Amino acid sequence: MSESMKIRVRHAFTGFTLDVDLQLPGRGVTVLFGHSGSGKTTLLRCVAGLERAEQAHIALQGECWQDEAGRFVPTWQRSLGYVFQEASLFPHLDVRGNLAFGMRRATGAVHEDEIRAMAARFGIEHLLARKPDGLSGGERQRVAIARALLTRPRLLLMDEPLSALDAARKQEILPYLESLHDELDIPVLYVTHQIEEAARLADHLVLMEQGRVLASGPLGETLARLDLPLARDHDAGVVIEAQVLDHEPAWQLTRLGFAGGELFVSQRPLAAGSPVRVRIVARDISIALSGDNASSIQNRFPCTLSGIAPAEDPAQCLVGLDAAGVPLLARITRRSAEQLGLLVGQKVWAQVKAVALLD
Repeated sequence: MSESMKIRVRHAFTGFTLDVDLQLPGRGVTVLFGHSGSGKTTLLRCVAGLERAEQAHIALQGECWQDEAGRFVPTWQRSLGYVFQEASLFPHLDVRGNLAFGMRRATGAVHEDEIRAMAARFGIEHLLARKPDGLSGGERQRVAIARALLTRPRLLLMDEPLSALDAARKQEILPYLESLHDELDIPVLYVTHQIEEAARLADHLVLMEQGRVLASGPLGETLARLDLPLARDHDAGVVIEAQVLDHEPAWQLTRLGFAGGELFVSQRPLAAGSPVRVRIVARDISIALSGDNASSIQNRFPCTLSGIAPAEDPAQCLVGLDAAGVPLLARITRRSAEQLGLLVGQKVWAQVKAVALLD
C-alpha cells in the first residue's frame, strides 16, 4: 500500500469520543462506512480543518496539516476539494460561473478549455448557462464534483453526496463516481452508510462504530472478515474484481473470469476484456464437497475453507472461503455444516446461485 495519508485524531464531545489512527492508500477511493453517529463526518471535517481536534496528527504525502505540537493549517490552505450532502452551489452564478470559481481558486485564472473538458467529463456541458435552481439534484451534484476537481486538489473529500437524491438520481450519478477509480491519481475519502455505495465505489474500506475504527483494509478482504459486524448483516457479501471473457447469445449469458474461476451473469453489452466488479451475497453461496456438475447451479469453483463463525440466527453459521486468494463469504445452516463435516483447511466447492454485476 502506497501510504499517502496519516490520520490520527482524538476529540471528545459530550457523550462521544472520536479516537482513530489510520494509514490510508495514496490513490483510489477509501470509503468511511458505518451507521449514523459513528463519527464518519466528524472525521472528514477534522481532515478538512473544519473541526479542530484536541489531539491530532494529519498528514498528506508528508505535508503536515495538524500535529500534536500545535501546528494547524486552516482549511483554505489545505489542498483539498470537498463535496457535501447538498451541492452548495452559488445560486447567483450559472454552471460555468460555479466551475470557473473552482478553477480561479486553484490557479488565479480561468481556462475555458479546461472548464469545457471537465463539463464534458461529467456530462454537464449542455448545462453551462443554467442557474442551479434549473438543475436536478443529480445535475447539481455533478457540478459540485466537477467544481471540486477544478480546484486541482491533492485530496477529494465526499460526505454522503448521494444521500439527498432519489433512487433514479443516484443511478444517474454513480457511473461518474465510479470513474474516480481510474481517472484520478489522488486519494478520495468518501463517507456513506449505504453498503451498496461502498460495494460499487470503495477500493479501501474503513469500518467505523461509535468513534472507533473496527477495521481498515482492501474492500474484498474487509467484507469477508468473519469477526466484523458486516458479515452478520442480512445482505452480507463480498465484492470481487472480474473481467468479461465472452458472451453466450444463445443462453443470454456473459462469462466472467476472476482469479478463482468463472462466473455467468445475465448478458450485458460489454466488450471482452472489460473489467467489472461483481457482488456475491453470502446467502447465495452454497457449499458442496465435490465438483460434480449435475446441478442447475452454473457458477461453481473450488475453494479452501478458511473459517467458520456463528451467525446472528442461531440456526445458521458463516463460512469463510478462499478461491485462489479471493475471499468469499457463505451463510449456511449449522445442520448443513455438521452434516458435511466442514473443517478449516478443507477443500470444498462453492456454488453461487446469483451474481450481481455492479454497473
